[in-house]
Amino acid sequence: MDAKPTINALASILEELGIPADSIKPGSFLYKDLQLDSTEGVEVSLALKRQFDVRVKLETRQDKTLAELCTLIDLARAQDVD
Repeated sequence: MDAKPTINALASILEELGIPADSIKPGSFLYKDLQLDSTEGVEVSLALKRQFDVRVKLETRQDKTLAELCTLIDLARAQDVD
């Protein structure tokens, strides 16, 4: 599965929250690097649910990079297809 559409969609979601586009990189951590707060984490989770029909918990104590999050999304989508 090509991760490019997933990372692009995730970047759009983050940009809508006011995250500068130049900060959005595959290795960026959601909370540590992009400075999301817990409310924004919930907003990202809800947007992912709407866009991809997947549930992803974004807990602050288990910070994920954007690449890790894309992998989780793609795996959840692949399992849903099977």
